[in-house]
Amino acid sequence: MVADEHLRTLTADDVRTILGQGGFDASTVRRGVDAYRLTYRTVDTKGAATTATGLFVVPRGKRGRLTPVSYTHGTTSYKPDTPSTSTTPWAVGPAYTYAGSGFAAVVPDYLGMGRGPGTHPWKDVPSETTASLDMLRAARAFAPRIGRRLDRDVLVTGFSQGASSALGLARTLQDGADRHFRVKAVAPISGGYDFAGAELPALLNGDLDAKSSALYAAYLLTSWQRIHGGVYGTPSEVFQEPYADRVEKYFDGTTPGPEMFQGMPARLADLLTPRGWALLRNPSGAFAEALRTDGEVCTAWTPRMPVRFYRAETDEQATTVNTDHCVASLRARGVNPRVENLGRPLYQGSLHLGTNVAGTGRIVRWFSSLDA
Repeated sequence: MVADEHLRTLTADDVRTILGQGGFDASTVRRGVDAYRLTYRTVDTKGAATTATGLFVVPRGKRGRLTPVSYTHGTTSYKPDTPSTSTTPWAVGPAYTYAGSGFAAVVPDYLGMGRGPGTHPWKDVPSETTASLDMLRAARAFAPRIGRRLDRDVLVTGFSQGASSALGLARTLQDGADRHFRVKAVAPISGGYDFAGAELPALLNGDLDAKSSALYAAYLLTSWQRIHGGVYGTPSEVFQEPYADRVEKYFDGTTPGPEMFQGMPARLADLLTPRGWALLRNPSGAFAEALRTDGEVCTAWTPRMPVRFYRAETDEQATTVNTDHCVASLRARGVNPRVENLGRPLYQGSLHLGTNVAGTGRIVRWFSSLDA
């Protein structure tokens, strides 16, 4: 670990107030919390040494050994909008829920987000996994300084982008990547687990929210160009003007979300060139290989711990077909994960965002039953 910073101390009533402001279920909160930002060593997408930041939140008045909950957050494009650098109920709600309920919440910002250097490699499960594992290690090293210890058994969850990250972390822990930690259960929420076979087809066919589809397509193409190369030579090959001149800046972590949102088109038809459409409809080369790697969280391992998937009846951003495909793949490997239907929860008018709020309340109860 490189550095730590105490961010805030909150009473149980403070925590319940913040959660209530964000629509989170505060009924399991029994304790106040202390929140810290940890800066820690990890590796980038090429394996080179770098640093990242994350949020570590512990319950007040509960000393000694704590069960860690690793929560990996959903997509954001602006570096400050991450759990360790934002105080919005949306950003901190899951961490406060778990810590206020007696767990140690361990929440990575990911590479290139929060106070971390560089640009975020969006939708790159390998680096999200290493950032998550190294955040757990940093939290374990820091905990004794504040009179706590982290238990070996880790409960793993995440939302949207972080749902795949959660499965990636569970997989690497099961494979023995760390001699101390072992995964006890995993509970992903509304993930884009199968971009090749579910998310991209739904996005391109107009089955999802038009504006969100344009944003996700732009984020994917610009991110994977930075990570893998060969996606395009210049942005104008896949993006129409005037967006070709600005899209990389919008997704380099320095543009506030509202500014990016306003500056992007309302639909894919105004964003993509014919080559951009062709690349997403018929992936090839390095892009197709990256899609295969992304989907391996569902296709390349056999979980040996309890798994529960959480999703809405319908989802305007991450089609529920993602969950169907992931569950089917795991069942083909002899696993029978449970699927929890969250109904039609709304957060700021979004069913997708609403599943994070509703799912967190359901998952903290399940995790508490496992930890009893």
